[in-house]
Amino acid sequence: MNSQEVTVVYQWTAKPGKLDELKAIYEEVLAEMKANEPDTLKMECYFADESNAIIVHDVFKDAAALGTHLGGTAAHHFPQLAEIAVPGPFLFCGDVPDELKQAVDGMNMGAIFGSHAFGFSRSPSD
Repeated sequence: MNSQEVTVVYQWTAKPGKLDELKAIYEEVLAEMKANEPDTLKMECYFADESNAIIVHDVFKDAAALGTHLGGTAAHHFPQLAEIAVPGPFLFCGDVPDELKQAVDGMNMGAIFGSHAFGFSRSPSD
């Protein structure tokens, strides 16, 4: 892992009967991130149908890329998502500046922040 990267793993739990709508919104989110956020390195969605939820894994080049996402795509879709689903928890892994932490905390998403401590990464060919 690049020491500047910020990884965010989070869940939205759909309200009854709203899982298909939640999935459709995240297809829009995926398209917007891919088209408009060149410093988003990864965005993966996983469906937990048995718990009526979507789990999302994002990797941003750095905190600035996270800020771009929060101020753009996330801000655009958050009100619509909050109507049909319950957010959280949101796990932010990496060095997130205090001003971004405050902005995220204000969104009441059940955010947890962790600074990088140790670890390793390898490519599939290793």
